[in-house]
Amino acid sequence: MFHKEGQKIILITFFIVVAAVLASEYFISIPWLRMSVQILVLVFLVLILQFFRNPKRKVTKSFDEILAPVDGKVVVIEEVEEPEYFKGKRRMVSIFMSPFNVHVTRYAASGVIKYSKYHPGKYLVAWHPKASEENERTTVVINTPKFGDILYRQVAGALAKRIVNYAEEGDSVHQGEDAGFIKFGSRVDLYLPLDCIVTVKLDQKVTGAKTCIAAIKEK
Repeated sequence: MFHKEGQKIILITFFIVVAAVLASEYFISIPWLRMSVQILVLVFLVLILQFFRNPKRKVTKSFDEILAPVDGKVVVIEEVEEPEYFKGKRRMVSIFMSPFNVHVTRYAASGVIKYSKYHPGKYLVAWHPKASEENERTTVVINTPKFGDILYRQVAGALAKRIVNYAEEGDSVHQGEDAGFIKFGSRVDLYLPLDCIVTVKLDQKVTGAKTCIAAIKEK
């Protein structure tokens, strides 16, 4: 199944590929060159299809856990100052998505959207230290029953040219549901309470709506 944000691009790519294959049959007389062109455009179509795939996942919802909002690799786990909303220290977990990962953003927890804001910006590589502050990004805060307010930030990368964010203030959202999409390479930062237990490690690969990122600290 493919994400709705990719429908237009998939359709355009399909027609371009069909046109390229037909044109190669008429205008390229060298067999190996014609075959190479056809294989190349078909590979391009496959890459577009895999980028916009949207696998359906059965979510085991839990108020005691924060689930990964995206597929990717954990690149940062540290205590940082969050200047936009909390204006204080939070525990940040950052997940980097390569162009080969599923790029659907999913709600990491159930709750009510308290804050949702888009910020235009630069297109530094997604792992750049300043990417979270200077790149195009969206900031969303969910008020949850157990963790209180948690914040996630969709950050565009060097290739990403459009961030899609479905979160609107006042919405009630459910863990694992579709929250948006980032096109062509990006990262998502989670800002969590300092007293939560982070359950992932650096360089660990995570799966959106499946991998537990953090849990409630037992009292």
